[in-house]
Amino acid sequence: MNKPPQLTSEQRAEALRRASASRKARSLLKAQVKSGELGVGQVLAIAATDPVIGKMRVVELLESLPGVGKIRAANLMRRISISPTRRIQGLGVHQIAKLGAEFTLSQPQFSRGRLLVLSGPGGVGKSTVATQLRERNHFWVSVSATTRPARATENNGVDYFFLSNEEFDRRIAQDDFLEWAQFAGNRYGTPRRAVEEAMAQGHDVLLEIEIEGARQVRQHSKEAILVFLMPPSWEDLVGRLAARGSDSQERRAQRLELAQREMAVAPEFDHVIVNDSVERVVQALVALAR
Repeated sequence: MNKPPQLTSEQRAEALRRASASRKARSLLKAQVKSGELGVGQVLAIAATDPVIGKMRVVELLESLPGVGKIRAANLMRRISISPTRRIQGLGVHQIAKLGAEFTLSQPQFSRGRLLVLSGPGGVGKSTVATQLRERNHFWVSVSATTRPARATENNGVDYFFLSNEEFDRRIAQDDFLEWAQFAGNRYGTPRRAVEEAMAQGHDVLLEIEIEGARQVRQHSKEAILVFLMPPSWEDLVGRLAARGSDSQERRAQRLELAQREMAVAPEFDHVIVNDSVERVVQALVALAR
């Protein structure tokens, strides 16, 4: 048997500090659940991106819910086939759906939200549309996970969830992404659990992703509505890409060549919207969700 690693006094102190911080974070979350400030769906969404909460046992979450207690929690876990030692991050998709049905969908004020996937060629204005929808609270806009380092102006959980390569690999193995892809040496993915829980709570969800990612989402979700954002004209797209002063002439030519290939797949999508006005696109997407 291998001997346990020998830690220095500094390493032991750091391990104790992390353990204490984790206990405090879980204790605070359970208090929020007990007070009704957080529900099951919200906790599951938090756990999808917070490893400290993700490692909390499911039974601790259920026992914290008002009116549940140890006996009902144990009976519920047996009915859904959740092991007493199961951690939140280890829940399967079907187990999450059953928990949602028990604690969210059974509430009549909620109807399941819709999932819209917005894609299109680079430079067509997808990010601008998504920002408008987020600011107006029309949609819950998914935050992607990535392995690339955060830029100085970016915040974890707001711009992206910044993950290590090891953590990204683990989530792929657990089928935690609706879609993922590699670009410029880094990987990007859409966390599945957060999207499903937002929809279960009645929120319409918008995914702003590339075309290959949209195809993956369609494979994972039959209810996804795929929308292709088209420029008003080829000349308009050329002008938008030319306005990106950070691109070299060679890089701009590559983007235009890629855009031609991307625009050719528009017929694969459920709807095509021409981005001749951001306001009109926003209204069209809201109408599709309704």
